[in-house]
Amino acid sequence: FFLAKRSLSQTSKCDEAPVLLTETLGLDPHFSQQLVERGVLSSGSPRRGCWMDRKVESLVIWVVDALRFDFALYNLPKSIGRRLDEIQQQQTLWKNQHNNNHGEQQQSLPDWTNRSSRLLQFVADPPTVTMQRLKALTTGGLPTFADISANLGGASVDEDSWVQMLRRLPYQDRGLTVPAQAGFVGDDTWVDLYPQGFTDAFPYPSFNTRDLNTVDGGCEKHIPDLVDRLRQKSQRRQDELELMVVHFLGVDHVGHTYGPHNKHMDDKLRQMDQDLALILDTLDDAIDSCHTTLIFGDHGMTEDGNHGGGTEEEIAAALFVHVSKGCGALHEEHDGIMETQRQSELVHSVFGAIYQIDLVPTI
Repeated sequence: FFLAKRSLSQTSKCDEAPVLLTETLGLDPHFSQQLVERGVLSSGSPRRGCWMDRKVESLVIWVVDALRFDFALYNLPKSIGRRLDEIQQQQTLWKNQHNNNHGEQQQSLPDWTNRSSRLLQFVADPPTVTMQRLKALTTGGLPTFADISANLGGASVDEDSWVQMLRRLPYQDRGLTVPAQAGFVGDDTWVDLYPQGFTDAFPYPSFNTRDLNTVDGGCEKHIPDLVDRLRQKSQRRQDELELMVVHFLGVDHVGHTYGPHNKHMDDKLRQMDQDLALILDTLDDAIDSCHTTLIFGDHGMTEDGNHGGGTEEEIAAALFVHVSKGCGALHEEHDGIMETQRQSELVHSVFGAIYQIDLVPTI
């Protein structure tokens, strides 16, 4: 953990996927062409996407700082719980419809991996500190304990990330017909890392762990306007957003101040549940547009409300993935979630688990 970390200056481009497959991985050029013909790799002019064809109008990234997996599973019934219940009801209905007269299933259950909502354990790598976690979640790298001091003073990212790619790459290469913007509200750590990363940014100070409401209140103030500006398939506007990033901080600060099990945490999780339910319902109502929402914690917390190390409570964050009703049947034969083998007993055989650094290639 104390080894030095060297940042790479190379940046990703939209036309380099075939080159990586043939020259870097040494695969047959015909294989790359087959991927283009099958629609796995994007091609053509104008392009329908960067490396792969674009599938969604917008992406919403909603960080609930220190959202431990059990918080998401048991304390967010209106937002996450309701949608998981809907999936369970669909599974039960399918089983009943496909049982024969002898009570035996005529065929196996369908693949529920590509359902519209899914809750996963989001495995963090230590150090489980917000700035290091955000670096990993945006660059795909593994920050070390050697640069943990930057969490106090702030340090911009000097390597490639999906935040910078959205600003750097031409919109025509990303499947867009008009330029789109990126909006942010919440924990000012994002602006420390990416000073020029967002077209519209509304950062709020995050250092005072006794302040339970300033950041969250600021998020609630700006979210309605940001959601209203998300790209829609049926209409275009000059200030439309391709990406919306929200970072709530209250759960983390309640943990530091009072711990994870108390009235203050119950109230804060109830507030998160109401806010999340509102935005998910709003996006689902836009039935002609496809929006993907990723709700996750950057880390967990111990039973005394702290974090930074590698205990199960600290690394076991939550990730809730939801595609809006306007997306329809998004899944193809080359899609799916590859899970990690590291998962707690809580998620074994019921929920899956993935590593946080895998968010970058997914986006």
